[in-house]
Order: sequence, then structure tokens, then C-alpha cells
Amino acid sequence: MSAPLVEVHPDAAALATAVAGELLTRLADAQAAGHQPQIALTGGSISEALHRELARLSPGTEVDWTRVVVWWGDDRFVPADDPDRNAGQARRAFLDAVGATQVHEMPSSDDVADVEAAARAFEEQVHEHGSGEFEVVMLGIGPDGHVASLFPGHPQLAVDDRIVVGVTDSPKPPPQRISFTFGALNRARSLWVIASGEGKAEAVAAALADTGSVTDTPARGVHGTADTTYFLDRAAASQL
Repeated sequence: MSAPLVEVHPDAAALATAVAGELLTRLADAQAAGHQPQIALTGGSISEALHRELARLSPGTEVDWTRVVVWWGDDRFVPADDPDRNAGQARRAFLDAVGATQVHEMPSSDDVADVEAAARAFEEQVHEHGSGEFEVVMLGIGPDGHVASLFPGHPQLAVDDRIVVGVTDSPKPPPQRISFTFGALNRARSLWVIASGEGKAEAVAAALADTGSVTDTPARGVHGTADTTYFLDRAAASQL
């Protein structure tokens, strides 16, 4: 497997604009080739700026958002209107504005009794509506090296017979989450890790180091089938 590509931008604003532009190009190209692309969005500190840029740039492109199937890499198991929900943030920032209609949110605590039931329900959605491959999966990376809600040392890292898992003891609040496993995340043609700020620099360096473990740095366990790219600003790249 080829080493990840690294693309560095001057600051967070330039990073968000570049990633949004690259995603829109990929979606337009896929649709022009007759495909209905499926993507997985990210949460995290850079996501709101990225999503705002998608809303701003989309009207000038050929992307038909009604023909894009949208998923999330993870979400918080909280009420549907909780501001911590990744899905709510993305809808407010761009999905509603661009007219996306094929949007698959992870269940909220309003929908099902517990986080395990939520994971099972979302897994059924993926089996029913998924294509077997994502055009692009976008992920943030935590200061501890986690991606989606796959945290260092947690048992979900070793799950290989599920594509969605429940998390009950997230080290950052809220504790209950739903997450794709490596088996799902790595069904991406292109997997993008997006990071901004000095607080992410150590984790980025650990993820890209020649040696290290997935147990300590879960980001080391994700990759695309065609390419893997780290989109960084200068601060996040400062320890490379």
C-alpha cells in the first residue's frame, strides 16, 4: 500500500477552501461518468469551516446534490436536536442549503433505546442503501490520534465482523457514540484526514511516522483503496 500523500495549506481557512473544492471536483467528475457517489462526512473542529465552504462553492459547480449519498463516519448518541450532533451541524452549514436529499444520519437517542441498537440500525441502513464503496471518506483526527470514534486502546479497534459499532466510554464527552469500524472506513476509494492547528501536530506526526501502532494511534489504521491524503494547515504539519 502506498504511503499517504500530504498536502499543506497556509491556514485553516485556506485548508477548508481547498478540501471543499477538491470534494466538489470529485463529485462532479463521478457524476459526469454516470456514477452516484457516496461520501462519509466528518465532524471535528475543521468540519464547520469545510461545510460552510461547500455551501459557498457548490452553486458554481455541476454537482447535483440530490444524486450524492451522504453518510457520517461517526456521531454522538444524543437527542436529535443536540448541538453536539455532527449531522445537525452539517445540515445547518450546507446540506439543507445545497438540497441534499439522500442523507443517512446515525440514529439519535430519540430514535432507539440504546447505543448498541443504534449501531445495529445504522448498519442495516448501510447494507440496504450503501454501494459497497465510498467515493470519499473524510475524517478528522483527535489530539490523541483517534479517527471517527475509534479511540486509542479501545476494543472497537479490533472489531472485524461489524461495520458499525457502539461506543459507551468515549474519553471525550459525550461518552456514547456510534462509529464506523475500520472495515467500513477503509471501503473508500479516497480517504482524507483533515487537520488544523498545533494541537493536532503531534497526532499527525504519529499517524505518518514510519513506525507505530494502531492501538496507540488509530489514524494509522485508515486508508483508501486508491489513495490516502492528509490535508493539513501549517500548524498541524509543524512536527512533520
